[in-house]
Amino acid sequence: MDKVEIVAPAGNLVSLKAAVEAGADVVYAGFNDATNARNFEGLNFTIKDLERGVDFVRMHGRQLYLAINTFPQRDTLQGWHGAVDWAVELGADAIILADMGVLSYARKKYPDINIHLSVQASSSNYESINFYKRHFGVKRVVLPRVLTVSDIKTLKENTDVEVEVFALGGLCINIEGRCYLSSFVTGASTNTEGVCSPTRFVKFVNTDEGGLNISLNDVVLNRLDAGEMAPYPTSCKGRYIMPDGSTSYAIEDPESLNALSILPGLIEAGVSALKIEGRQRTKSYVARMTGVMREAIDSYYASPGGYSVKPEWERKVLASFEGSSETVGSYGGR
Repeated sequence: MDKVEIVAPAGNLVSLKAAVEAGADVVYAGFNDATNARNFEGLNFTIKDLERGVDFVRMHGRQLYLAINTFPQRDTLQGWHGAVDWAVELGADAIILADMGVLSYARKKYPDINIHLSVQASSSNYESINFYKRHFGVKRVVLPRVLTVSDIKTLKENTDVEVEVFALGGLCINIEGRCYLSSFVTGASTNTEGVCSPTRFVKFVNTDEGGLNISLNDVVLNRLDAGEMAPYPTSCKGRYIMPDGSTSYAIEDPESLNALSILPGLIEAGVSALKIEGRQRTKSYVARMTGVMREAIDSYYASPGGYSVKPEWERKVLASFEGSSETVGSYGGR
């Protein structure tokens, strides 16, 4: 049995190098435009940086996957086609796609390339996955974070498409590619712009009491007291005024996904890769999370029956997370 891959994030060249040096098998990245679903200003890769990144992963015997996983509109389609062309030119080991039109373009023009189905496609059952294999020749699917371990096992029993799942990092409460919360607040679609809260709409204002007000398009998402940790400014993680006058995280507490405790179950369910969320995060985050995942996977394969989560892994993971709590999410049951 082949070891599962560690697929680590990189929003820039220094993070890519940190991921490789920390033990990632694969680094996933995107272009610095709206073709990828982590389109933050100042992050992601130019063509020149990607050329250097490909050279670095090749030198270390690793792989690079490129995410082109948002949804073009009528007047922007050529930009997504161009991104596919560049990904092939750069020699990406896989291209991660979501839109059917882009999938069709990529497969017809480049019949031999390795295509993965992005989590943004929200494909969460084997009939859907087999459809994408039949029509677009996808080799792997990245599952949305809505399935139990038992669901994943059943799914794998009914498809030979490889499965990749998120194991560490931010937790999206919605089925990826189907969320419109921030669109209601900003008028800018997450699924076309590639980011939940475009920076042009985000405001951080210090209060006289030493706290912080966080707004999205002038809608106040959170009022933090001095010393409170600021969650990522998205509508789902806003703290709102409730009917009784109290404030609460009405939709989602700022907690993060940590699947280390159920890693054996995921591997034995048949997943091919464990993915770390966080292309928008720092070099130190990437290095720390990748290093922990490397140790955990190696520990499992050294002694599957004796696997246990080490306290130092937990300390490193919790120090990196958004908020102060963790969860196994839907993997543990819905």
